[in-house]
Amino acid sequence: MSETVAAVVEGLVVVAAIVLGVRAGGMGLGLWGAAGTATLIFVFQDTPGDPPVAAFFIIITVITASATMQAAGGIDYLVEVASKIIRKNPQRITFVAPLVAFFFTMGAGTSNIFFSLIPVIYATSYSAGVRPERPLSVSNIATGFGLTASPVAAAMAAFLVLVQVTDSSVTLSQIIMVTLPAGILATIAGSIAMNKKGKELKDDPEFQRRLAAGEITPPRDPEKVELKPRAAVSAGIFLTGVVLIVVMGLWEGLRPTMTLEDGTTEPLDMTVTIGLIMLTAALVIMVVNRVKPDDIVNQPLIASGLVAAIALLGLAWMTATYLDANPIVVSSIGDLVDSYPYFLAVALFIVAAMTTSQSGTTNAIVPIGLTALAIPTVVAMWPSLVGVYLLPANGTQLASVAIDETGTTRLTKNPLVHSFTIPLFVGWAVVVAAGMLFSRFI
Repeated sequence: MSETVAAVVEGLVVVAAIVLGVRAGGMGLGLWGAAGTATLIFVFQDTPGDPPVAAFFIIITVITASATMQAAGGIDYLVEVASKIIRKNPQRITFVAPLVAFFFTMGAGTSNIFFSLIPVIYATSYSAGVRPERPLSVSNIATGFGLTASPVAAAMAAFLVLVQVTDSSVTLSQIIMVTLPAGILATIAGSIAMNKKGKELKDDPEFQRRLAAGEITPPRDPEKVELKPRAAVSAGIFLTGVVLIVVMGLWEGLRPTMTLEDGTTEPLDMTVTIGLIMLTAALVIMVVNRVKPDDIVNQPLIASGLVAAIALLGLAWMTATYLDANPIVVSSIGDLVDSYPYFLAVALFIVAAMTTSQSGTTNAIVPIGLTALAIPTVVAMWPSLVGVYLLPANGTQLASVAIDETGTTRLTKNPLVHSFTIPLFVGWAVVVAAGMLFSRFI
């Protein structure tokens, strides 16, 4: 079997697994992804790709901390506070939540920090009667823009090195002066596009059906909810952990220095940092608020987090196996960039979607773009890495769908059409256009 034919045949297996997984929904996404991985390995003799262990680890640790806070009443407290803010204008959360997600990601250097915000955004939207799909979908996309504006992201580190090989005078601040305002504008554009998307929650037939069938908890007025003792304390402990993660992401000198096998040193990895801080926060909440371990396990967030983790594990492992075994897929896209330089934005978008890796896509595609285009143009197009959200294979997407009991944040039988599609394409168009404008003056 030729290399091209093999890539096509195996690609059909991947697409079939994704389609069947989306139709199954929930944990079925991960199980079908695992079945696709098994087919690639046992039938086509592909070498297994690297499973997304780091992302899986972060999901489990953040969800554990969130569930502990939920058991202590912290989620109810945060919903009460947030609801008071948006009560005069409930639609405000569709604009506020994505910007918070953007800056959290920018500070932490990883979109995985968004897992800690998902339950708060959902619960606040739910209690205020706002369609949760709106803020959840835009906030997911906003994390992609936040990553390309982050001075501490792995993708930014890779991009800066590649650009400075071409021109050593280019600085990190110059890149961020393009990607930061462009990302903010793209986030706001996505919020505008989704602000009136779908029916209001009280008029949504699927929500009403689920409510009548007892499949979801009826909406509660936060002002009438009796908070548990020290609920505010649990929320404060959790948010302190989040702030610590952001601060340690911005100032790596605050992290312990690790000595590697080759004798070199580097700051403690952010994945480990996030996991340790979140699990420690969970323990502190459990002790201070006297939360029973069994109560943590019984929280709804535990179930939704496990679904998201399994789904991510199966799908991301399958795409990694496929691309590692078929390098012709990425190289063919690179050939198109050589022939049509302005195809770079599309190439970054597509490869990011297939690999779900911003840093991997940067290393594979950006060098090709730098040989054909001026650096300002490459910088403007680089946020096209937001394409990681094209397929429903990203952990935060899956977690958002899993947690939204109203059914408004959803996938469809077509893996390219889902709740995140509109803000994704609107944001992509705006971030590139704005980047092209800002890069002319910086």
